[in-house]
Amino acid sequence: MASIQSIYRYPVKGLSPEPLARTVLKPGETIPGDRLYAIENGPSGFDPAAPAYLPKQHFLMLMRNERLAALRTAFDQSSHILTIDLPSPLVGEGQGGGSRGDAHAATTSQNLPTPTPKPSPQEPAPGRAQARPGWGGEHRITGDLRSGDGRAAIEKYFAAFCADELRGPPKILHAEGHSFSDVARKVVSIINLASVGAIEAMVGAPVNPLRFRGNVYVEGWPAWSELDLVGKHLAIGATKTRLKIVKRIVRCAATNVDPDTGIRDLNVPQALMRANGYADCGIYAEVVSAGEIATGDAVEIP
Repeated sequence: MASIQSIYRYPVKGLSPEPLARTVLKPGETIPGDRLYAIENGPSGFDPAAPAYLPKQHFLMLMRNERLAALRTAFDQSSHILTIDLPSPLVGEGQGGGSRGDAHAATTSQNLPTPTPKPSPQEPAPGRAQARPGWGGEHRITGDLRSGDGRAAIEKYFAAFCADELRGPPKILHAEGHSFSDVARKVVSIINLASVGAIEAMVGAPVNPLRFRGNVYVEGWPAWSELDLVGKHLAIGATKTRLKIVKRIVRCAATNVDPDTGIRDLNVPQALMRANGYADCGIYAEVVSAGEIATGDAVEIP
């Protein structure tokens, strides 16, 4: 029986994943809080009063801005405060400035989500909060994304951190009810962990599943079987929350970036094309009926 190994949302597009033990899904919506904000890379024409889908190239994102993975970020859903932790070696060094950008530096101690190399039932789920020496403390930046001053502080930081990759001033974008997804439809992305294991065999190296920035990670399916589910439904957990699979996910260069180091150390799309003849890994699903899903829930194909 297939089951959910872990659940994630990505409150700010391109920044750290946030693990969830459980969440409530609603028809036609993403996982709550997923891609709630984005960082505009130069003028995009996005209108918060009439929000519309824009391709990811308009924003800071891992496909082109791999240095984002060198940051550890956390987002408080109730206060909308974004916290950025820098590894000590990066502070004041290269990577587009790597300084605090005059943003507010907090000094409280907090363990932020730190991805583990590979999810398994015996290990902490990737992204679970863990202690990590060399992070946090005086190298912490915070900003309330609902306030002008908070957004300005975070924007000033990214203006320094990504200076050589910007097409214009970075700007925090948000619109009520809008998700800055890679696709125009509001979807939940699902990754089959067995397929990630198959990719490890292709590249001859460990592959952190968080490279794929999925919402739901499933174990118990045969490798690549998820790709045959387009048009079919899933029923999850005791509530039998239903999702319809609508599309395969074609992988881009973002999967080449190690989510722990920010280094491009693999070529996943190329490996997929060479072995399978396509670069697909994972599926998009639309929520059809409301309900709660949680880690450990059974995933059925009615």
